[in-house]
Amino acid sequence: MTTIDDSLSHRKGIASFLSILWGDMIIFGACMVLAIYFRKRPEYHRRLVFMASCQLMQAVFVRFQYIGHHNLFYPALDVLVVAGMLRDLLVDGQVNRVYLYVFPAMVVLQAWATYLEQLNPSWWRATTQAILGS
Repeated sequence: MTTIDDSLSHRKGIASFLSILWGDMIIFGACMVLAIYFRKRPEYHRRLVFMASCQLMQAVFVRFQYIGHHNLFYPALDVLVVAGMLRDLLVDGQVNRVYLYVFPAMVVLQAWATYLEQLNPSWWRATTQAILGS
């Protein structure tokens, strides 16, 4: 059985991976808070919960050796969101506005988390070392 340590063993600085984890928490939390806010508007609520659930799939995709090793977990989960958008387009004839506002914000936060994880700037390294106590 593969553990998170085995699947991420190719990473040099595992502390920098905190940006990915925090990005996931921020995106998931924001989508769920918005879903609760829009609970009386089912067309918004459903899509926000769907997008929050898709964001949780990062933890699954990173464990697939090829996807995790090549940092393709965000594009893989974004494909799920795009599938939801295509469903709206086919069934409703248009993409719901929730996707048009939230999905670009998700991609920006994913890009920022990936930037921090990949380049690991000195200020981010110092932050993660302070948090981890190392």
